[in-house]
Amino acid sequence: MRHHIFLKAVPAGLAALLALAVVPAAAGPSILFDVKTGQVLEHEDAFSRWYPASLTKLMTAYVTFRAIEAGELTLASPIKVTKKSAAEPPSKMGYKPGSVMTLDNALKMMIIKSANDIAAAVGENVGGTIPAFAERMNAEARRLGMTGSHFTNANGLHDPENYTTARDLALLVRAIRVEFPQYAPYFAIEGLRAGKARMKSYNLLVGRFAGADGMKTGFVCASGYNLIGTATRNGRTLAAVVLGETTPQGRAEKAADLLAEGFKMVPSGPLTITGLTPYGDEQLVATDMRAAACGKKTASENTPMRDEKGRLLLKSPHIAQMTREPKLVTVSLGGATGPVPAAFAAIEAKNYADVPIPTWRPDMPMPGVQAAQGDDGQL
Repeated sequence: MRHHIFLKAVPAGLAALLALAVVPAAAGPSILFDVKTGQVLEHEDAFSRWYPASLTKLMTAYVTFRAIEAGELTLASPIKVTKKSAAEPPSKMGYKPGSVMTLDNALKMMIIKSANDIAAAVGENVGGTIPAFAERMNAEARRLGMTGSHFTNANGLHDPENYTTARDLALLVRAIRVEFPQYAPYFAIEGLRAGKARMKSYNLLVGRFAGADGMKTGFVCASGYNLIGTATRNGRTLAAVVLGETTPQGRAEKAADLLAEGFKMVPSGPLTITGLTPYGDEQLVATDMRAAACGKKTASENTPMRDEKGRLLLKSPHIAQMTREPKLVTVSLGGATGPVPAAFAAIEAKNYADVPIPTWRPDMPMPGVQAAQGDDGQL
């Protein structure tokens, strides 16, 4: 059974009409809140278990930000692509094992390109191994009070044990924006330039919704289309968590409508993210969106994304067409001058120590020795 609490500082009758217009009865979980105060403006099925897909990368970023704060590494530290991370499926950058980039560039690729290989590399470099990094993710989730979440990997590729809720994601978003405001620009990047490649942000709000400044999209068949959108107007930042839509356009339209309505509200009421009481009967089993998101005749396949002129087909009146080229940020390999992350350095040292030191075959002289020997083979 779906639960929808609609909280607005408007007359009850008008609120009911707006609720029907903005949030359809069959919608997935969502929550709208004020980032600074944590005040909840609207929520629906906020405690329902859901697969986060690439929204997982927000926790990967948060753990990494905490590691920087603890002095474990810097934005200039090297992030090395391992064989394991290079083998992750798309979306990915496709760099070969052994490739090295700065953490700064890795974060941009992970957040904007949503590169699974780079997210895994960040997890391995910061945590030493993905299981060790997942332990850190879950420790941070417990510390933040994310009681409905569990993480198993750094990139959000589907795992039945990698799950969260809209309410928990709200806690995570607020922690990132409040504790680490210096990293907010990462989430507002419109696109990347890597050599000849041009990669636009998957977040259709950035550059199209007034005040949009982040944050992250996610999709796997089991999750449907997820989006966390943030926007700032007149010094007030709101965030909308939208899960389980059936098209990329749908998640952007719902987030835009929620944010637009939120900016019309007069802040009032004591309800906060931490004050929400768990509700609903879908807290123990995650909803599986495979049939709707990836089955035959899916909504995304039957809903054109652009018209014949290449313009996005979006129903929300709050999302404008981008009439200019996206502002691209250049990323590349190399340039790492900071300290190697301690956990990864320890793993690398162990792996190196476990490799036997090669010795020359007894029946052959060592290289360079022959020229220094006499005719009788003695030194």
